Amino acid sequence: MSFISIWVHSVWTTKNSIPFLKEGIFEHVRQHILDNAAVKGIFIDRLNGDLKHLHALISLGGSQDISNVMRLIKGESSFWINKNRMTALRFEWQDDFWSVSIGKNDLHRIRKYIDGQKEHHRKVTLEEELIDLFGNEPSK
Repeated sequence: MSFISIWVHSVWTTKNSIPFLKEGIFEHVRQHILDNAAVKGIFIDRLNGDLKHLHALISLGGSQDISNVMRLIKGESSFWINKNRMTALRFEWQDDFWSVSIGKNDLHRIRKYIDGQKEHHRKVTLEEELIDLFGNEPSK
């Protein structure tokens, strides 16, 4: 029997960093992404974020790659948001995303970090966070 343990911390932003994920929308989008991912066999351990972005801790299955997983998550969720007219303007995710592999020993720390996003962004901007995490900021 195969054993696979590939954990990835991914971050993606709204197009042009528009703060679409306001209170009242954020939790609906979050829950929809979690539900839809489960249907597609994508295991999202943690999902949280702020007005302009989301963080996910994802465990990849043996036949999954991060590019396809992100395409499925982002494409379906933006379609669902627009179909349900959750935003006044047409909703889009930025084309790119950031992902890094996570070792088993770092899972607790990353879970805590993702869970604490609202508090974190009272002190740190999205741009500062992305530079700190990945060395670059989102393209506009």
